[in-house]
Amino acid sequence: MALIKHVVCAMSGGVDSSVAALLLKRRGYNVTGVFMKNWDSLDEKGVCTTEKDCEDAYRVCQSLDVPFHQVSYVKEYWHEVFSNLLKEYERGRTPNPDILCNKHIKFNHFHKYAIDTLGADAMATGHYARTSQEDDEVFEQAHTAPPTTLFRDRFEIRNPVKLYKGADLLKDQTFFLSQIPQQALRQTMFPLAGLTKEFVKKMAAEAGFHHVLKKKEVNTGFKLTGVSFQSMGICFIGERNFENFILEYLDPKPGNFVSIEDGTVMGTHKGWFTLTLGQRARIGGQRDAWFVVDKDIVTGDVFVAPTTNHPALFRDTVRTERFHWVTEDPPPELARTQMMDCHFRFIHQMPLVPCTVTLNMDGSVWILLSQPVRALTPGQFAVLYKGDECLGSGKITQLGPSEFTLQKGRERMKDDF
Repeated sequence: MALIKHVVCAMSGGVDSSVAALLLKRRGYNVTGVFMKNWDSLDEKGVCTTEKDCEDAYRVCQSLDVPFHQVSYVKEYWHEVFSNLLKEYERGRTPNPDILCNKHIKFNHFHKYAIDTLGADAMATGHYARTSQEDDEVFEQAHTAPPTTLFRDRFEIRNPVKLYKGADLLKDQTFFLSQIPQQALRQTMFPLAGLTKEFVKKMAAEAGFHHVLKKKEVNTGFKLTGVSFQSMGICFIGERNFENFILEYLDPKPGNFVSIEDGTVMGTHKGWFTLTLGQRARIGGQRDAWFVVDKDIVTGDVFVAPTTNHPALFRDTVRTERFHWVTEDPPPELARTQMMDCHFRFIHQMPLVPCTVTLNMDGSVWILLSQPVRALTPGQFAVLYKGDECLGSGKITQLGPSEFTLQKGRERMKDDF
C-alpha cells in the first residue's frame, strides 16, 4: 500500500492559504500547517497583526484536524529582505519586498524547513499560480544539490518545471513568484491553481472559515501608478503610512522639489527615499498637482513635473541586473539569437506590454517596449511572460531616456539646422 504523502502548507491566517490546506486535506494528503512570523511587532510603533493572523491560522488547522507549527524568520527577514530594502531606498531606488520575501524566505528558508526539518514530500502555498507538473510529479522530485560549477554539464538531461499564470487572471500571483528558485518550485504545490477567488471564498464559507473571510486583504506591493503611495502593504509588515514608517529607519535628508521644465525650486521634501517615480508630490502652497519624475541622490533634488502624464514620466527602455530565469536557463530562442519577443510588466496586474529582449554577456537584459510606459522605476522587477508562462524577472537598474529628454534633443537638433 502506498504511503500517504506529507505536505506542509504555509498558513498566513488568510482565506487563500486556509482553502489551500482544506483542498490538500480533501485530496487525502497528510497535511501540516505552518505559520511564518517574519516581522517582530516589538520593532516598530505600527499596529502589527501577526498574533491575530497566527491565531486565525491555528483555528483553521484545528477545524481541519491537522498539526500546526509556528516558525520565526524575523532575523532572516531583517538581514535578507528589510536591510536590502533600506539600502535600495538610500540608493534612490524603489524595491519590491514581496518578490524578495518569496525568494529568500518562503521559497528558501521555509522550503528547507518543510522538506528537511519536517520531512515533508512537498510544500504548498495559497498563491494563484500553476506549474507545468501534476501533483503526483511533485512527489517524484528528489532534492538535488545545485551545480558547483558556473555552468551545468551540457549533457545533463533536465526537465525544468515551468511557472504559469493561475486560472484567475485577475488574482494571478506569478509576478510575486518570478524570482523563486527552480529547486523549490519543483517541490511546491499550488492547490488554488485552477480556482477563482470567488470560488475560494465560497469554499471558505462552506467550510465555516468565517473568521478568515471577515478579514480585510492587505494590499501588498507598491502602488507606483496611483497617487496614494503613502499607505501601503509591505509583505508581512502590513498597512501603514509609508513616509512615517521609513523615517523610523532612515534619517531625514531634506532636499528640494525642482521643476524638470525650468529648474524652479517648488518646495522641500524630507528625503528622496520617501518618494517614488510617478507619485504625486505633496508640495505646500501648490494648487495644481505635481508628480515625481526623477531623483538626484547626490544633490538630494527630486525633480517634479506638472500633470500625471507628463512626457518626463514615459520611457520605453530598461536594463536589468543579471536576469533570474525560473527554469534556470534563458529560453532557447534567446540563448541562440540573443533576442526574443515576449511581454513585460513591472507592477502586479498592470496590462502586459509587448517587448523585445536582448541578452547581454553578463546575464543582464535590455528590454525595449513596444510603447513608452509611465513611471518605470529602478529597484522594481521587470517580469517577463511568453503566453501564460512567467519566464522570470530581473531588477531594473537603468532606464532609457524619457520622452521629455528625447523631445528636447529633437528640438535642439532642429535649432542646429
